[in-house]
Formats: sequence, C-alpha cells, structure tokens
Amino acid sequence: MTRFVFITGGVVSSLGKGLASASLGALLQARGYRVRLRKLDPYLNVDPGTMSPTQHGEVYVTDDGAETDLDLGHYERFTGVSARRTDNVTTGRIYTNVIEKERRGDYLGATVQVIPHVTDAIKEFALSNVDDEDFVLCEIGGTVGDIESLPFLEAIRQLGNELGRERSMFLHLTLVPYLKSAGELKTKPTQHSVKELQSVGIQPDMILCRCEQDIPAGERRKIALFCNVPVDNVISAPDVSTIYEVPICYHDRGMDQQMIKHFGLEEPEGDLDLSRWTHIIDSVKNPEGEVTIAVVGKYTDLLDSYKSLAEALDHGGIANNVRVNMNWIDSEIFESEDAVHHLSDVEGILVPGGFGERGAEGKIAAVKFAREHNVPYFGICFGMQMAVIEAARSLAGIEGAGSTEFGACTDPIVGLMTEWTRGNEVERRASGDNLGGTMRLGAYDCTLADDSLVRQIYGETNISERHRHRYEVNINYRDQLEAAGVRFSGLSPDGILPEIIELPNHPWYVGVQFHPELKSKPFDPHPLFTSFIRAAMDRSRLV
Repeated sequence: MTRFVFITGGVVSSLGKGLASASLGALLQARGYRVRLRKLDPYLNVDPGTMSPTQHGEVYVTDDGAETDLDLGHYERFTGVSARRTDNVTTGRIYTNVIEKERRGDYLGATVQVIPHVTDAIKEFALSNVDDEDFVLCEIGGTVGDIESLPFLEAIRQLGNELGRERSMFLHLTLVPYLKSAGELKTKPTQHSVKELQSVGIQPDMILCRCEQDIPAGERRKIALFCNVPVDNVISAPDVSTIYEVPICYHDRGMDQQMIKHFGLEEPEGDLDLSRWTHIIDSVKNPEGEVTIAVVGKYTDLLDSYKSLAEALDHGGIANNVRVNMNWIDSEIFESEDAVHHLSDVEGILVPGGFGERGAEGKIAAVKFAREHNVPYFGICFGMQMAVIEAARSLAGIEGAGSTEFGACTDPIVGLMTEWTRGNEVERRASGDNLGGTMRLGAYDCTLADDSLVRQIYGETNISERHRHRYEVNINYRDQLEAAGVRFSGLSPDGILPEIIELPNHPWYVGVQFHPELKSKPFDPHPLFTSFIRAAMDRSRLV
C-alpha cells in the first residue's frame, strides 16, 4: 500500500521544501521503505527548459530526457532514486494536457473548468506511475496564499479525503523568525500561514518550523495550540552548517518517528542506521586540507544556476577528504581586463555549461590560461566546446574557429546538431525549431578510448551520461585537432558525436559534452569530480 505525503510551504519562499522532502525521503529509506519524490510546480511554463537560470536556477535533467526543477536534484542526491519524467509537472503542462483533451473531444462537450477537470489532471499525475513504492512524497511548489497554487491545493485536499488518513499526510513548512531587538521568536507568521492553509480546507498533520535556532518547548506548544496540531508534530528545523546534517537534525527532533506513528507503522528495533550521513558530515567538517577551484561561468549572480555543479565539487572533496573552496568568477571580466590574477592562486579551473555568446571569449581566455599554466582544467558542455575552440585557434592554427551558435564563422568548430540517434530512432532538428524541449536531452551512451585518462578514471569502456545541449563539436575537424595534440577520448557508439576530449601532455585536462554533475551523490561521488579534485590537490602540493 502506497502512502502519500503532501508537502507545502508558507510565510516566505526559499525555505527549503525540496531539501526537507529529500531529507524525509532519506530517513524513510533508512527505515527500509521504498520512496519516490515528486514536485508539482504552479508556474505556467510547460517546463523550466526555456526559463532564465538567474530566475529559476538550474534545469535538472533526468535519464529519460525531462527538463525538471532543481529540487529533483536534491531528491536524487539524498535518496539515490533516479527521477523520471513523471516526477515533475507544471501548471503549464497540466493545462496543455487538459486543452489537448478538450480539442480531441474527450470531455464529450462538457464545460471545461478548474474543478473538476484541472484538479482531476493534477490528481491523476500525483497517483500515476506508482510501482511498489511505500511512500510517495509530493512537494507543492510556491507559497500557500499564492493565487497560482490554488488548483494544486484543492487537488491534494481532495486526495486527502479520497485516500484517508491511513494513506495520506499533510506536512507544512513555515518560518519562525527571531527578532534580535526583541530577543524572541515570533510564532504569528506560522499561525497565519496555517490559517491560510485551513481556509482552503487542509489541516496540516505536521508543521516543520524553519528557524535560526532550536524552538523552545513553550513556543512549540503555542504553535500546536493555535494550529490544532499535536505538540510532538511541531518539528523544529534550525539552521545547520551543511545540508547533509538535515536528515540527522530532523531525525533527532522526531520527524520521521511521528510520521511513522501517523501511519500506524511499527518502529524498528534498535537505533536507526544513519552512519553514511555521519560519515559525510565528518568529512565536510573535518577535512585534511583544502583546494580552491575557479568556476568561470556567466550565471554567477544566482548560484542556484549551478546547484548540482557546486554539490558535485563538494562530493569530489568528500571523496578526497578535502574542503573545496569555490571561487565564482563572471566570465565577462576576462573580456574587459587582464584578469589573470583571478586565476593565479587557484588549484583548478572549471568552465560549466551555458548558452549564448555573452562571456564566451572570457571562458576561452580562462581555458587558455589553464592549458598554458598546467592548471587542472574541467570543461562541461559549453566548457568543452570553448576548450576545443581555444585549442583549434592556439594549437591547430585555425584562426577562424568559432561556434555557429554565435553567428556565421569561417571554421564552425561547434555547430548546430541536426540529427542524432536515440535508441533505434533518429532525432532531427532545424535552426527554426522551437527552443523548448528540442535539445539532446537525457542519458546517452559513450565509448571511451582504451588508453585514455577518462578510461582510467571511469574504470570501464562504456558509460552513460546525461546531456542537455543544442550544439556539438564538429567531428570533421577531428584529424586537425588530434594532429595538434587534442585527444578525442570519448565518442558516441556510432563514432559520430564527440563526447570527451583531453590533452595527454597536460596534468589534468578534460572536456565533456555531457553533465556529469547530475549523477553525482554525496555517498557516491562522480569519478570525474573525484579525479579532478585529486589533481587539484596534487597541484596544491607543487605550488
């Protein structure tokens, strides 16, 4: 029997519903339950694929090629359960599906309304594609009280009634602010938020209270009294020094115990085994050294744009028992000044993914510095493309090397992908196609050269990694580039699409067309990040 936990947020946005959901999922896993996590987003975009990363944060890509919310990254990293296309939906997708049904005549001439047609579509999504999971955790995006989230709240209210208390639970995340001038915690915002939730017919079963410090028993009793929730179900969620402390923090305050009690499940004998989390926390808090990595990107104004990347770098640090200090640098500064000093004291340089011409020449300048000064270099997606362009110009003497993404160029080292294979099918694209959902998305296979660095790093010849890109390194320039010293060490199984390049005469220089950060987990760091951080450590010893 699958049980559903609906997670809502109130008072303010960015309280960490995704992290709370992921942590709860990890705690339920530790108890031996099978979990799946889902995100229901109230915005009208069909998916986040065409949204600005400085507004929405990164786009997290699943194995089956869905562009999803970044919270699905938290879910995967904390639980190890691979997300699917059916684990994230938006209002835009819901309305698109409803309108398509109406156009086909599926509603038999009925007047299409928010209730029941839209809410039924939301309920159908929440309940769909459930296999043998014991728990499905459904996070509702946005903040209770926002007009756009009302259909979702109505849908989960109905689901709560239909499933019954034995199969459903409502968890509400709120803020309990601390006023320094008054020297006290204020519970009123939480009370108002719960009243807002009650006004749409939902009574929360548990309240998770974000705060700067632990909430004393008196304030918890006050929240319990005014919000009609048992005091043991008012859970304090204080700030912690690392996100990997959150599962243990919640467990210590009885969150998972009370949830188990709500569903009438038996407590296992003995203490819960959370050793993998204590090990990670110990590695983060007590490193044996540190390295500094320069991340030269174009969305550095909002670091959520690189959420999975930052986490993957931390995972590489955990694997090597070092702290990774990330120096976030806007690539445009390399175009307006001699900015070499920004890179002179770092142990590694990473150029992440991105789109568009802005900041591209700055990234090329950073690549050139890494190559000439033997600084470990890691290029991801756009970062690989810029590395190939730099090598074409500087090593192969192809002065007109560029990318057609930026307009016409003499030598299109990087060009628009017009077709590629996915399984037994050939997918085709044209320059005039819609932007949304038309990239090479999801998991694709890659074959590694036997005597390459990446073959040594992975320990196997055939790998699968997730992609999200529209442009590709032009395989027709392979001979010229390899003659200049660039090794094409990873290709698609048909040998047409370049996936990985490296410089054999460099301490550590790897560019990949895919996004390895999307598959990295704290308890299973990605081998490329582990190796990159190890190379940075070696350099730190030499400097």
